[in-house]
Amino acid sequence: MIVLIPAYEPDHQLITLVQSLRDADPWLTIVVVDDGSGPDYQDTFDDAAGLGCHLLSYAVNAGKGHALKSGFAFIAERFPGHDVVCADSDGQHGVADILAVADRVRGVTASMVLGCRNFTGDVPARSRFGNTVTRCLFRLATGQRITDTQTGLRGYRAGMLPWLLTVRGQRYEYELNLLLEAKQAGYGIESVEIATVYLDENSGSHFRPVADSIRIYAPLLKFLGSSLSAFVVDLVMFLVLSALTDSLLLAVAGARLVSASVNFMVNRRLVFDHGKDSSLRAAATGYVALVVVLLSANYAAMWALTSLAVPDLPAKLVTEVTLLGVSYAVQQRFLFVRKARAATTEAAAVETHIPTLVPAQFQHSITGKSGAQSPKRFRSN
Repeated sequence: MIVLIPAYEPDHQLITLVQSLRDADPWLTIVVVDDGSGPDYQDTFDDAAGLGCHLLSYAVNAGKGHALKSGFAFIAERFPGHDVVCADSDGQHGVADILAVADRVRGVTASMVLGCRNFTGDVPARSRFGNTVTRCLFRLATGQRITDTQTGLRGYRAGMLPWLLTVRGQRYEYELNLLLEAKQAGYGIESVEIATVYLDENSGSHFRPVADSIRIYAPLLKFLGSSLSAFVVDLVMFLVLSALTDSLLLAVAGARLVSASVNFMVNRRLVFDHGKDSSLRAAATGYVALVVVLLSANYAAMWALTSLAVPDLPAKLVTEVTLLGVSYAVQQRFLFVRKARAATTEAAAVETHIPTLVPAQFQHSITGKSGAQSPKRFRSN
């Protein structure tokens, strides 16, 4: 088992965590990634290396997602076949919880394991609010209930490392993308309850509420924007056709045909970035089937509401909002799916200890050579 700790401008909590892990298991392998913290923090990382950690570092801050991927690449190359538990450096994760996640990872086959907080006690308002929003949006997008979507304490089987390197994201959005794409890649999500710990109102966190929230919620926000524009088109066409034909069926069907065509192209090209990986014919066929189902549901709901004397416009608003979540979940999970063949092939390589699976963009983290972003170095004790 490998414990991977990404760190940016860490304080003494990093050394406390490493020392506590060493006390709990002197033979535990620990990898620390210095995410461009700068010379002011060199002593802290030197202390971590002095405690026996493998240290990866680079000069320019690239984000938590990049740090995790650099660590995954190094582990896949140097420690093939080993499972990984990721923990934060700010003291939020206790040794007992880290080891509990590690134990659960050993007992699963094709699942990531999350250390989930219960958010009881004195929790900073921004942390409670952020997790609540993300949890609700995640359930809307995937249909899965996860109590803590923002946890940094996560465990992965060795066979998952190649897939972890293919998922998009360089900063905080990377960890949410892992959850969003796990089911498509054939991985389940399990959880272990852990303690909720916030030190000094979470002052050690480098999370930027505005910029990083936009990154995290970007896929959902883009979909909502696309759906809103399609809804406007649909609403205008519905009102126009209602006036011209005086037929609810023709108005609903005609409006949906126009708005669905616009929505499909926007989603495939802009919203689901990996939608272009999927076959246009297959995606279009699936989308038509989805439209037919949603159209039937739309008409049935509209008929029921108008039969109850609800005016057309409020009935239309209620119906569209209700079906919005269904539409996103189906498109994200089934229509615009990232091709997983390469990841599947590489996963087999990990299990058979083939060392060539590390993508080129992360190899400089291991060899110590200069990378595309900035010089990197590796120290092993």
